[in-house]
Amino acid sequence: MAGSKKISVNERKQFQEMELLLRVAKQVAVIDTLDELLSTIVEISAKETDADRGTLFLNDDQTSELYSRVALGNRFREIRILNTEGIAGSVFTKGEGAIVQDAYADPRFDRTIDEETGYVTKNVLCAPIRTVQGEIIGVLQMLNRKNGEFTAEDLRLLEAMTRQTAITLRNHQFVESMKASREQEMKFLDLLADITSDFDLSAMLSKIVREAATMLRADRATLFLNDEKKNELFSRVAMGDKVGEIRLPNHLGIAGAVVTSGETVNIPYAYADLRFNPAFDKKTGYFTRSILCVPIANKAGKIIGVTQVLNKRGGPFTREDEARLKAFTAQLAISLENAKLFDDVQNIKNYNESMLQSMSNGVVTMNEDGRIVTCNVAGLRILRVKAQDISGRPAAEFFTGPNAWILDKIKMVEESMKSDISMDASLTVENDKVSVNLTALPLMAQEENGNSKKLGSLLMIEDISTEKRMKSTMSRYMDSAIADQLLATGEEVLGGKSLTTTVLFSDIRNFTGISEELGPQGTVSLLNEYFTIMVECIQKQGGMLDKFIGDAIMAVFGVPLPHDDDEDRAVRSAISMITELRAWNAGRAAAGKKTMDMGVGLNTDTVVSATSGRPSAWITPSSATA
Repeated sequence: MAGSKKISVNERKQFQEMELLLRVAKQVAVIDTLDELLSTIVEISAKETDADRGTLFLNDDQTSELYSRVALGNRFREIRILNTEGIAGSVFTKGEGAIVQDAYADPRFDRTIDEETGYVTKNVLCAPIRTVQGEIIGVLQMLNRKNGEFTAEDLRLLEAMTRQTAITLRNHQFVESMKASREQEMKFLDLLADITSDFDLSAMLSKIVREAATMLRADRATLFLNDEKKNELFSRVAMGDKVGEIRLPNHLGIAGAVVTSGETVNIPYAYADLRFNPAFDKKTGYFTRSILCVPIANKAGKIIGVTQVLNKRGGPFTREDEARLKAFTAQLAISLENAKLFDDVQNIKNYNESMLQSMSNGVVTMNEDGRIVTCNVAGLRILRVKAQDISGRPAAEFFTGPNAWILDKIKMVEESMKSDISMDASLTVENDKVSVNLTALPLMAQEENGNSKKLGSLLMIEDISTEKRMKSTMSRYMDSAIADQLLATGEEVLGGKSLTTTVLFSDIRNFTGISEELGPQGTVSLLNEYFTIMVECIQKQGGMLDKFIGDAIMAVFGVPLPHDDDEDRAVRSAISMITELRAWNAGRAAAGKKTMDMGVGLNTDTVVSATSGRPSAWITPSSATA
């Protein structure tokens, strides 16, 4: 044709290349997801370079890794390598494309994947992915040219296609990163809501360490709270499992260093840090590689604990990990402090309730409205009611009729805000009269301004039963320990029994003359002092006072409860009486008072211990056969 111009081979190639690049640009422009974009670029590149297969790696700035998505059915599997390893890492680092005609002869080539999959890599074509600004964001790698070997023309074409798609790839990276950040933020908010909804400290700690380990891809995690009173760090969970409470000084180890300094510690190699204590690793067989430990501060800036994560999978912890863990713990600090406070209050409550339930006296508490709030076990026993029959009832409905006097006591205490004691009062329980000592007290709480806030009132009920009165009476004649044994054993001990007993008699010499000289009042005063000293000597040796006969004392050893050495006890008691009398006389003589002398006699033989008349009437060993 006249006027036509013949197109050269080079011009035709340039035109075809431009057409290819334009087609590539149009294809990738309409793709929505990064995974689909990667697949499309690899597919086009493999076709145009006549390669058997290919892979597109993008660089992860945070982890210094090259990553790629491999299609597996309807999902993608992500593979990662360090951005300095292999042929791809070399091309990324140097920023220069590479043609490798014999992959197995190249020292940079890693044949591990070939060995795992059975694929044989012969030659490799690899080009850096460079943006217009010159930033390298990844590499595009082709394997095994179907016909012949890869050429410089193939490399030039591959580099041209990477330049054409670099901007789109970068944009999709940003979009995916933003989407991932938003999803992460939403998960983070949901996680915080879930964790902070629980006031149980142990449950909250378990959730925190579990989520912290998951969030940072760590092998395990531990959260320590600071106990200022004991200067200790304590934890109830480790690796997300409850392990019981463990404690350690709050200035030792990595955790102690963080509490002391308030600074984050990020250690890539734990054993290279002198602060690390390997004792736990030796004990458990665990090997700690990397540690990230951040302080937990409350709103006032005070360090209340630390969160520690160990052994991140895929390398050391990054600055992004530090920021994420700091943000995580900062959001949880207030909830942790509230949970710890709740836990402390609960422990105090449990302690108080335990103490209340273990009391032998009944305790009944009422709120400001006069409703009964609590009644301990002893109170239920004394009042002969069940917990559901008294809890929540108005005191005015419960203490009625003959027990209405208790309401008067409560009213008086609430008005005066002072305690009131009613000794040996009568309480009617199921038509029975129960003797009690009743103490009514106001319940008050001290406020920050120093004022007292009224909370209600409290009744303390001491049951003065027949048993208690009997013990009080018996303790006047025998050692209180023997009285306890006697009451615990029961009335069978008081039945008729033949016992080998030692009887002690003592009397004051010339008592008639002394009494005439001192007169009635002086004689009574003298006997009171004398009997007090002598009875104490008898009871210290386990003897029982039988009776006073004028100035004489009769005591027995071996009744009501025998001992193996009652004779010796009686002798020791007699010696003590003589010794104490001498000391007492010395004091009286120094004061210019009348002194006295006494005689003591002991006899051991068989006596009969029995009850007679009424069951409570006890015949003492005055019928001794000796």
